[in-house]
Amino acid sequence: MQCDQNRKKTNDLLKETGLTYEDYASIDDGNRYELAGGRLELMSPAPLVNHQITSFELQKRLSRNCEEVYIILYAPVDVILSTNEVRQPDIVLVHRERKDIIRKRGIHGAPDMVVEILSPPTLKRDKIDKLDVYARYNIPEYWIVETNAGMLEQYILRDNQYEIINVFHDNEPVTSPNIACVSFTMKEIMDNVPDLKD
Repeated sequence: MQCDQNRKKTNDLLKETGLTYEDYASIDDGNRYELAGGRLELMSPAPLVNHQITSFELQKRLSRNCEEVYIILYAPVDVILSTNEVRQPDIVLVHRERKDIIRKRGIHGAPDMVVEILSPPTLKRDKIDKLDVYARYNIPEYWIVETNAGMLEQYILRDNQYEIINVFHDNEPVTSPNIACVSFTMKEIMDNVPDLKD
């Protein structure tokens, strides 16, 4: 009975606009959502395994090089950008000097960097919608990782919008103008992502 009530409540909320973080936080139906401009967006089913391995390999390298300076979190974690904008990037970096924006329920405000790993269901959301949202809320750096091509697109915030400043692939060292500790190659990442059968 309680499960049916939760499902009905969530179905009703999916049709509404002007929702807030409080509405979003009250959902307990086992699914993952983002709050995009006051509207609930149901996230796709669990990511593909190659997405998860890529995420893990990135986390390992970022942790190995950056954990003394940055707190590194990975999905699912709420990045609460405003009362009506809550996103769940795949990886989030927050400088330890700014750790006060991290609370029990999530990150309140703009982290120092977010990473999204593309998959077919999220392609448009990550490359268009989130590019706009993350810029609007002043996140200094945004990475989009394309596992099929083994590449990383690096966006830096300039004049309130993102400018793509580099595309890394193969043995080219990944670096960041904002995060000095970044040091790895996409080849290192992709060599650890096995070719999986459907």
